[in-house]
Amino acid sequence: MTKHDEKGPVDPLADPASPMDEASDEMISNEAAELRSQLDEAKERALRLHADWENYRKRARKELEDERRFADLSLLTDLLPVLDNMQRAIDAASKTPDGSGLLEGFKLVKQQLDNVLAQHHCTKIESLGKPFDPHLHEAISQMADPKYPPGSVMMVVRDGFQLHERVVRPSQVIVSAAPEG
Repeated sequence: MTKHDEKGPVDPLADPASPMDEASDEMISNEAAELRSQLDEAKERALRLHADWENYRKRARKELEDERRFADLSLLTDLLPVLDNMQRAIDAASKTPDGSGLLEGFKLVKQQLDNVLAQHHCTKIESLGKPFDPHLHEAISQMADPKYPPGSVMMVVRDGFQLHERVVRPSQVIVSAAPEG
């Protein structure tokens, strides 16, 4: 049976108070809310992925930079014993009276090697008189000496070196101890 009003038959789908319209509006509203929720989740995932990608790029750039900065590390590690032997030869030649020519030659070669190391940012760790630092020094002995405060480096047995801020080889040192009393 069709409803009539003054103007003629009434379409039940056009009736604003129709239960079918309310259910349809509620269903559309629920679908819209669900779609908004999915859109928000997708935006959040996209932001997280973008942040992860940026973090990856930064980490990869830093790793590459470190790799470039420390590429010479193994070469320098191999060269340092040569430098040690040159110093020993200089010390031995300085103790003999007839070794002056040899001594001068070794001094020049050592100076040249020191300059090459410095050019490549490999620097000697200055240790004498400084407080003992286990990151920079390797203590091989401890002795009491009133000239040095306890815990400071009183003698360097073998020089240590750094490449930029990274220790290539720690200094071997003798550390002063408190006098026994």
